[in-house]
Amino acid sequence: MNPRVVIIGAGLGGIAAAVALVRAGFDDVLLLEKADRVGGVWRDNVYPGCACDVPAPLYSYSFALNPEWSRRFPPHQEILAYAERTADRHGITSRVRFGTEVTGATWDDASNVWRVATAGGTEYVADVLVPAAGQLSRPAMPSLPGADSFAGTALHTARWDPDLAIEGRRVGVIGTGASAIQLVPAIAGRAAHVTVFQRTAPWTLPKPNRRYGAARRLAYRRVPALMRLPRALTWAMTIVTGHAIIGGRAAGAFLRGVSTAQRRWQVRDRGLRERITPAEPMGCKRVLFTSDWLPTLARPDVSLVTEKIVSLFAGGVRTADGTDHNLDVLVYATGFAATEFLAPMTITGRGGVALAERWRDGAYAYLGLVVPGFPNLFLIYGPNTNTGNTSVLYFHETQAAYLVQAVRRIAGSGAALEVRPELTATYDAEIQRRLAGSVWTGCQSWYRNATGRIVTNWPGMAAEYRRRTSRLQRTDYL
Repeated sequence: MNPRVVIIGAGLGGIAAAVALVRAGFDDVLLLEKADRVGGVWRDNVYPGCACDVPAPLYSYSFALNPEWSRRFPPHQEILAYAERTADRHGITSRVRFGTEVTGATWDDASNVWRVATAGGTEYVADVLVPAAGQLSRPAMPSLPGADSFAGTALHTARWDPDLAIEGRRVGVIGTGASAIQLVPAIAGRAAHVTVFQRTAPWTLPKPNRRYGAARRLAYRRVPALMRLPRALTWAMTIVTGHAIIGGRAAGAFLRGVSTAQRRWQVRDRGLRERITPAEPMGCKRVLFTSDWLPTLARPDVSLVTEKIVSLFAGGVRTADGTDHNLDVLVYATGFAATEFLAPMTITGRGGVALAERWRDGAYAYLGLVVPGFPNLFLIYGPNTNTGNTSVLYFHETQAAYLVQAVRRIAGSGAALEVRPELTATYDAEIQRRLAGSVWTGCQSWYRNATGRIVTNWPGMAAEYRRRTSRLQRTDYL
């Protein structure tokens, strides 16, 4: 049997899955992508300053190390070019159906196949379905009174208009997460004034964004094995940050000390420094690597507002202290609906059960990959597989390797693979128990869904995840 595999999404996760399957000898692999090119978040996010916050040596596939990075933390254009180049070189681009938005998929009990519906009306049939839409594909928009009354230009960072004029305009930015700390320094000095609306202050660490010279790039091209050393060193660094985030006392104390020293060095104004000092434990929000965010906040043409936003009006934003902040442009740097996995697609499994109903109290999956009642469905970047300290591409490759094992099983037996419900329940209870005893238990809502479950993050180190997924156990399945 040569299983027909349909992958939903041609971002970095979808590319990793497709390459792994093709390299393993499976030829009937098709990717359905609603956009007109590969790249996922690096295709969609084009706001000024957009760049990677994971060092380039690790933010690349192990099978496609890149000698062409211009710096340690490359801009989004380079990452997009890398994704497109990798897809081309491994024969993946030709397998993508661009402009094809998947609206749903239904498991056919009689035929043991997935029937995939698209917005254009075309149906695709798959023996194996691999949703790889990611956790960061749908922008999260806050519900603010009067939002429709704002007369200026309003947009989300993930839907940036490249033709938007910033020069000489009053710009408001809602949020202080990963997008905001890149955007604000990039537009400060161009805009007449930038007003940053902060709910909670993020933890930051210095960003040693050194340039990679021509000699270094030439050496990497001629001796590719040299790229393994900086990759290994970067991996070692993520072990330190990983221990800090999941509760390692020594590592945590060290990084908190570095962050505190950075604030004291870069922000001389004591009042401002107090407002940008995090109240939440390190790890509640993603720790941000930046060397220009804090100095930018101290600029005279940049204001930091910590009062709660109560409404929008035609001319701008009104805060709880009664102040009207007049704006020409309002940018929502408010992240993504990361807890709403696979929405708005409708996935229906065995017996007509909808995945949304199965996940009504929060998404879960055994190893973040498989869900009871949904045979031959394997998630890439599924529930509880997000990492706050290392490269998500490491998780993508790990999941792709597990997927290959699963497809081999299906090809060999011709039977569907469906994970055991009791095993999944035990696994999910373990993950939630570990998360409840971690730094995230004291956090507010960044990692939680509406019912309070933490559905995005992996509770341990990345190496543990790879170990636990390294071998598909046939006894895990019915």
